[in-house]
Amino acid sequence: MEYQTQLLVVMISYMTLLILWGLYQGRKVKTNADYAIAGRNLPGWVAALSERATGESSWALLGLPGAAYATGLMEVWTAIGCVAGIIFAWVVLAGRLRDEAAKYKSDTFMDYIAQKHGDAGKWIRIVGSFTIVFFFFFYVGAQILGGGKTLENIFGIDRMYGMLLVVLFVVPYTIYGGFRSVTYTDVVQAIIMIITLIAAPIAGIIYLSNQPEGSLYASSISEALSKAGESYNTMAGGANLKEGSPLAGFLTNIFPDSMNMVNGFGSGIIIAGAFSWFFGYLGGQPQLTMRFMAIKNPKQAKQARNIGVIWTIIAYIGALMIGWIGIAMFGPNQLKDQETVMPEVLTTLFNPFIAGILITGVLAAIISTANSLLILSATELSENLIKPLSKSSQSSKNALLQSRIVTATLSVIALLLAYFIQGDLIYTIVGYVWAGIGGTFSIVIMFSLFWKKFHGKAALMTIISGMLFTIIWVSTGLDQIITSRILTFVVAGIIAIVSTLLIPKKVEN
Repeated sequence: MEYQTQLLVVMISYMTLLILWGLYQGRKVKTNADYAIAGRNLPGWVAALSERATGESSWALLGLPGAAYATGLMEVWTAIGCVAGIIFAWVVLAGRLRDEAAKYKSDTFMDYIAQKHGDAGKWIRIVGSFTIVFFFFFYVGAQILGGGKTLENIFGIDRMYGMLLVVLFVVPYTIYGGFRSVTYTDVVQAIIMIITLIAAPIAGIIYLSNQPEGSLYASSISEALSKAGESYNTMAGGANLKEGSPLAGFLTNIFPDSMNMVNGFGSGIIIAGAFSWFFGYLGGQPQLTMRFMAIKNPKQAKQARNIGVIWTIIAYIGALMIGWIGIAMFGPNQLKDQETVMPEVLTTLFNPFIAGILITGVLAAIISTANSLLILSATELSENLIKPLSKSSQSSKNALLQSRIVTATLSVIALLLAYFIQGDLIYTIVGYVWAGIGGTFSIVIMFSLFWKKFHGKAALMTIISGMLFTIIWVSTGLDQIITSRILTFVVAGIIAIVSTLLIPKKVEN
């Protein structure tokens, strides 16, 4: 109880300061452009840290360490895919997207694509914004549900009340300050995250080497991976197929007389699936791309690139190491939930106060991811669906009020979704987001930036076909054989190329 009390005090203090910081930044919001994209005036360091906090949060702090704990070195492929995608985005795309947003004076993700392809801009705006808003409703709901579960696990708070607390934590400053408040509070999250991902591995290695022999499963990471067996200590060993899995059945039907072929192809498919997170980072995640578009100037874009790349490399190494340190401390398969390895390691290594700060940072990062998704959905809905249907022009003050009302309304809807829709359904739809939205819009963004022949009708067909393919592929269970994170990207790319070449581009007078 003493530990929980200290943790509760730390959490309340942390979240109170975070809310006050967000509200302070919100005072500087005067126009809809400030609310939607921080006036395209973000310093590079803010954009970089906000993008990293938004892109990782619970994934870097819970998901990746948990996967490393469960699979050992195999999870390196996932890390390589993510890091390669993030570096590509920062080095190749970020500066160009900043310049394009400034050129077209774009305030939202779909606003840029629609203005870039004016020959079908109206329908791109409607279809694309509707798709993003619809799926991100569920994405926000999933974050609220995840935060509620976390509070339930730590403090025993009823999940329903926990979800309400999550909304009360993140919504007030999001409604008030929009994108600006969200990005500046993300900075705090990113700093806590990187401190955790640096401090825990260093402290963990020291801890392992100083414990009496035999008191732990292993005294080092290398010893732990070796003792855990072949599936942990090689980058391909974890790909051994589970008997009865959809992939095993599929490959066995193709190669009925050769288990070597089955295992070989199985390893390749699983490794490709792990690496496939790469494709979602190529401009296709609107909540990340908006950070690129909001950077103040080209000089700040270079600063952001350097910070973003360095943060990513350090964070992913740290996240993997925490998972492997967990194997050395507790042994493989000893934790009921693999994604608790980070909190378990932290509480073992640090005193309650320090652990409380770091775990609260984890919790805050999880639940505050909702604000980035929420403000993106609200601005897309307000700017690209509601505003075009309004017959009369609005004053800047009224437009800002409308955006805040839309944000508040979406918050309530997301909370209701988290309450009344089954968790499995929510997380299934979240699975669509990375493949359907990430893979599809990555193709649209890259072709818009680098292929002059690519036009509006092709962009529209790519958006529609990518989303439909993902829904069909995942709904029929085929995603269990080959992940849609790869196939959606490939299918969307083929549709984009074919439609660009076969459908003539409309020449504007």
